[in-house]
Amino acid sequence: MEKKKNYNLLVGVAALVVIVLLIAFVGYLVSKPRPRVIQGEAEASEYRISGMVPGRIEELYVREGQNVRKGDTVVFIDSPQVRAKLAQARAARAAAQAQSNKASNGARQEQITGAYELWQQALVQEDVMKKSLDRVQRLYDQKVIAAQKYDETKAKYDAAVAQTKAAKSQYDMAMKGAREEDKQAAKALVAQADGAIQEVNSYLDELYLTSPVDGVISNIYPKQGELVGTGSPIMTVTDLSDLWFTFNIREDYLHGMNVGDELLLSVPALDGKRLKAVVNYMAVRESYATWKATKETDMYDAKTFEVRAVPTENVDALRPGMTVLVVNE
Repeated sequence: MEKKKNYNLLVGVAALVVIVLLIAFVGYLVSKPRPRVIQGEAEASEYRISGMVPGRIEELYVREGQNVRKGDTVVFIDSPQVRAKLAQARAARAAAQAQSNKASNGARQEQITGAYELWQQALVQEDVMKKSLDRVQRLYDQKVIAAQKYDETKAKYDAAVAQTKAAKSQYDMAMKGAREEDKQAAKALVAQADGAIQEVNSYLDELYLTSPVDGVISNIYPKQGELVGTGSPIMTVTDLSDLWFTFNIREDYLHGMNVGDELLLSVPALDGKRLKAVVNYMAVRESYATWKATKETDMYDAKTFEVRAVPTENVDALRPGMTVLVVNE
């Protein structure tokens, strides 16, 4: 009987010890600090395609998700205003060229002939007045006529000489054509019109928009037939060859993470595929968005840093937005 009591006591003590150990083990598992999960996402360079001229989307040559090459035409914008400006510029150029031709060619033959005839008429009139002055001069020297008559004849002769010079000047001007300054001004107007045409042609080139890089069409904003303004984004091309990973990490979790360090990452969307990446950027984020108070635990005010890393190998299935996890080995 005494042995049975001792046996029961021993079993009870053993059971109590097992229960205590089990509670301690469970408490250890519960209180054991879990490994920190550092999560980020994949990003890629994006290029927005927009036009310099307003117009209507006449044709979309691509669709979302389609791969494009650099220089591929992706959209055509119809702009009647640009075509109208081109017609105006060409008309202005034709008018300027006509003025330049007129200045270079000089007066018409009819104008030159008319100026010559007026000059010859003035010469005849001058000759007649010269003969009259000579006769009046002799009579005046002989005291036959009064001085007033001589003065009147002399004045008419001087006027005839002046008329001849004026007619000769008009003839010379007709022969020489426009002044050199007028010719240069006319040529400058032609050059100005050429510049206006080149400007409008540059706008015409902007009606056909092309992809700036190799990539995939990730977004198309307007529909075919809709109006777009100057600089309005029409579509986005994502360059999948320029991928990187970005993480927002609290500064007390940055232990051992520096620029140039290599990270081992896991991609859940690719069945946990692992890949390596090198940290190439680290900077504090804006405090208004990332500040975290930790004073209640006798710590400091932790800030969040943006950390970027570039993969060391290409992964074809990797796409922007996929989650990546830092593997702690």
